[in-house]
Amino acid sequence: MKTTKLHLHSEWKAFLREELNSNNFQAIISTLAIERKIHTIFPSNDVIFNAFNFTKPSKIKVVILGQDPYHGKGQAHGLAFSVPIGVKIPPSLQNIFKELQRDLNHSISSNGNLESWAKQGVLLLNATLTVREKKAGSHQKLGWELFTDSIIKKLSEEKEGVIFLLWGAFAQKKSALIDTNKHHILTTTHPSPFSAYRGFLGCNHFSKTNKILLNNNQKPINWKLCSEPLTLF
Repeated sequence: MKTTKLHLHSEWKAFLREELNSNNFQAIISTLAIERKIHTIFPSNDVIFNAFNFTKPSKIKVVILGQDPYHGKGQAHGLAFSVPIGVKIPPSLQNIFKELQRDLNHSISSNGNLESWAKQGVLLLNATLTVREKKAGSHQKLGWELFTDSIIKKLSEEKEGVIFLLWGAFAQKKSALIDTNKHHILTTTHPSPFSAYRGFLGCNHFSKTNKILLNNNQKPINWKLCSEPLTLF
């Protein structure tokens, strides 16, 4: 698959020209095509890059880093932690909503689609962008992390004042890619039920993020969720 055929916004194609033309990325696309012939892979090709298509590099204010997509049918749609409207909200996202309620007094949402965050400049980036059905982490050796690590590093180098929310040990390892003299990093435990009560619930990351944005004369994020999905730009 050539980069001109990717379901990827033109601004990202320009921003990631070197990465998209790399041998690593071409190998990912080739292997993924083979995987789809043998296994059920999530998400579908047309939404793999949704995180990028809803949040142009020039508009990024916040990065929330996930590990890999949900591996159940109908869940993954290219945005970390997010699920389409009408899909049962996964446990980690339930805890994210609990923290939003505690931190900002937002009511618990029945809508797990985080597109409205992405449209405001929140890059919801998974380190691995695809997964086999019912096999969490199955594509972690496909080469995606080399690709997404390069994106994190490039954002760190070329932008200023981005707020990185690193939840859990896996995400926190990515701090080595980020220039802390130029950017803000907030860390806590993962919102998974196994760890949320050891730090995530009570972290105040949503209000802290908005305070940083306001201090930098930027518009804060409206963390309340829309009832309907938003269109791409």
